[in-house]
Amino acid sequence: MKKISNQKFEGERPLFNQSDLVLDQIEIGAGESSLKRAVNVEVLNSYANGKYPLWMSKNVLVKNTTFGTDARASVWYTSDVTFEDSKIIGPKIFRDGSNVTVRRSELDALHSFWDVDGIVIEDVKLTGEYQFLHSKNIEVDRLTMDGNYSFQHTKNVVVRNSKLHAKDLFWNTEDVTVYDSEISGEYLGWYSKNLKLVNCKITGTQPLCYAENLVLENCEMIDCDLSFEESDVDATVVSEIMSVKNPQSGVIRSKGIVTLIDEFDTKVKFETI
Repeated sequence: MKKISNQKFEGERPLFNQSDLVLDQIEIGAGESSLKRAVNVEVLNSYANGKYPLWMSKNVLVKNTTFGTDARASVWYTSDVTFEDSKIIGPKIFRDGSNVTVRRSELDALHSFWDVDGIVIEDVKLTGEYQFLHSKNIEVDRLTMDGNYSFQHTKNVVVRNSKLHAKDLFWNTEDVTVYDSEISGEYLGWYSKNLKLVNCKITGTQPLCYAENLVLENCEMIDCDLSFEESDVDATVVSEIMSVKNPQSGVIRSKGIVTLIDEFDTKVKFETI
């Protein structure tokens, strides 16, 4: 592979349609689409601060590299891309692509991971709203996230060992399972289908409402009021629940329910454990 080191690239498409290329300690400055249509390219120990640097590319590895505030919409329509040990500040990274992996990295980027098929997240800190919108086939391990409205309209998601703080998290999702994680924020999991939470700590008002085939196994619910409204639920909760409102069907096992609001003569079965 050809190697380019210690150079700065600016302007319109300075490295357009390149292949089999290693870029080490480079800087991408003002301009657009610097690496558009790149194939088999590595970007190492570098800094990018121009718009749209990696559009319509394939087989890309980015390591120890920072994407600055002006590196907007930086990885779109791109497949088989891996970021490791990197920092991303520019908004709207990763959209309309496939097979995106991010490891040991930090993202402070609004509106990222939209419409992506195949995402792997490992040991990542993520800040910014509307993350993962309309994406599918997602595997997450050790994600620390602060971002409202995230994971909405996602499908086939597995999350492990994570800390997720978000309002309106997991809305309108399908086939999502979360293991061994802390989830905090208002209105968790509304209108979800096949949402399963295992060994999780859940905090926040009005969680898990209007859900179909909702399962909780060995979970804690802390300061959770008005829970499970109109949901089909099979829940084992190893704490008291502050309040439950109008669940639709199923069974709720818990250490106790402080307040039960039943306006429709629910058929849900309640068990004390």
